[in-house]
Amino acid sequence: MPQTITKGIKALLAEANALVSSVSVEQAQAMLDSEDYVLIDLRDFRELKRSGKIPGAFSCPRGMLEFWIDPESPYHKDVFNQDKTYVFYCASAWRSALSAKIAMEMGLKPVVHIDGGFTAWAKSGSPVEEVE
Repeated sequence: MPQTITKGIKALLAEANALVSSVSVEQAQAMLDSEDYVLIDLRDFRELKRSGKIPGAFSCPRGMLEFWIDPESPYHKDVFNQDKTYVFYCASAWRSALSAKIAMEMGLKPVVHIDGGFTAWAKSGSPVEEVE
């Protein structure tokens, strides 16, 4: 018997985008040199190697996000324990919207995500850092 999905990705994204603020590529560019923001790249390592990342962004594979945020997790990363604004991004702003919603539900704040994701960032001619 096939599965009956009761809430699809469109509904999940609509819910996330209703709760999570997004910033434009131009706004994110202005955040690059500020100590008040932490950019979080949620893409997997293959994506990073293939297309690079925003300079100075912290790489957190989407599958590890909750574990790295929670200070009680043995996998916790201190980058998620700062009094700063967290700026999430992925390739096209889908994973980042869902991730930002989860992070906010966990208590991380403030959290925003980049509208259009890394694709929009790179297309705008914004700086890209190679990943070895």
